[in-house]
Amino acid sequence: MSRAVVYQTFGGPEVLELRDVPEPHAGPGEVRVRVTVAGLNPMDGAIASNPELAALFGVSVPSGFGYDFAGVVDEAGVGVEGFAVGDRVFGGAMAKAAADFLVLNIPAAQPDELFHTPDGISDEVAATVPVAGLTAAAALEAIGPRPGETVLVGGAAGGVGVFAVQLAKLAGARVIGTASESTFDFLRELGAEPVAYGPGLADRVRAAAPDGVSAATDLFGTETAETALALGVPAERISTIAAGANPPGGVRATGGSEAGPAALGRITDALLAGKLTVPLAAVYPIEEIREAVTLQSGRHVHGKILVTM
Repeated sequence: MSRAVVYQTFGGPEVLELRDVPEPHAGPGEVRVRVTVAGLNPMDGAIASNPELAALFGVSVPSGFGYDFAGVVDEAGVGVEGFAVGDRVFGGAMAKAAADFLVLNIPAAQPDELFHTPDGISDEVAATVPVAGLTAAAALEAIGPRPGETVLVGGAAGGVGVFAVQLAKLAGARVIGTASESTFDFLRELGAEPVAYGPGLADRVRAAAPDGVSAATDLFGTETAETALALGVPAERISTIAAGANPPGGVRATGGSEAGPAALGRITDALLAGKLTVPLAAVYPIEEIREAVTLQSGRHVHGKILVTM
């Protein structure tokens, strides 16, 4: 037997259970990964609590839980190419990452994905990259920040935000990040100039950037997108990731699946070079999955939350 986080009905963290399940094995064209770390994202809890959203991802109950993971290949089926037993790997496995073992087709079929973990990047860091890193990359690719420009990042202290801030800085942009005041020192350490979100945001951004804002990305709702429009930023230079398919004012909705093919390499190269860091807000053992998801669902996390097997 092995362990997996499962839920029988849709709901909040209280529906999540760590159960003994039959140990899966790799068949032809498949690999089995012994998971060491799962990275949490807001979408994990949202899928588990919202049947309509879950259906969009092909998830129904009963279901496993989680997407981001890192670990080691410990079985490879007949016909597998490119991966072998002993390879360190990371990636995404829809609604099954929080488990001792998971089995993936090779090549992985969307929305699942599997990559080799570069030497020098820990499993803990690798498990933060698939959703947050690629979503940040896509959000910035949609608006094309350039050296010397000022970019407004909404929700800058969250899991996607910490990547977006640093990637925009690496592109040579000045970054103004919206967040709660309790995160201001945290954001300054990442290279952002913080402003408080909420009523009056446009005035605060004008004060921080009297010469104007060139581009913006909204990583939480629509407040930043609407503020950027009010400040005269062209809609084509504003992106959103959590405003649905039809965000306000014709701004650009995007997500991690739209990141360019070179995005992952840019992120891992920056991590290896020490030019990008991943702040870890908390690390929980798998036995405390409910507590981890409760913290994540509060949406006031500074950085990423991990669950270890």
